[in-house]
Amino acid sequence: MKIIYHCVGGTHSSAIASAIHLNILPKNRIPSKKELMNLGYFDTLEKKDRGKIIYRGKDEFGNEIYTLGRQFNKELVLNSLKTAYILGGGNIKDILLIDTMKTVNTLMKIGGFSSRRLHLVSFGRPIVIKGSQIAYNNIVQLVEDTKNKLLIH
Repeated sequence: MKIIYHCVGGTHSSAIASAIHLNILPKNRIPSKKELMNLGYFDTLEKKDRGKIIYRGKDEFGNEIYTLGRQFNKELVLNSLKTAYILGGGNIKDILLIDTMKTVNTLMKIGGFSSRRLHLVSFGRPIVIKGSQIAYNNIVQLVEDTKNKLLIH
């Protein structure tokens, strides 16, 4: 199974979700700023990375975990992705698309926009980190729900 965590930028909520899924970040506590930054891909994607499906690793069940920054036209991007996957010979049942936007809070939006879009990293990054820490338990729950879906299939 290929699991793609997606959000607008692909560098905050989906990055955290993929790291939780891969057991890189803890499920039982809020990570520190250092732990988030040590991911190497938190708050780092650039404009050129939009729309790229980025491989993050294999989980304990052998599923491939990816992230995607899909911008604001969710249906267009996801429908294109599904169609391309089928045209490439893939079975749509072998791909799971997980929208992490439902875990994103206002601080994450303000901080992410400031850091990634406005390039005001020193201003935006602390805000997006704080917002991510506040949203963290919701992201953990989303990942747990995703893993439970995998067990059912």
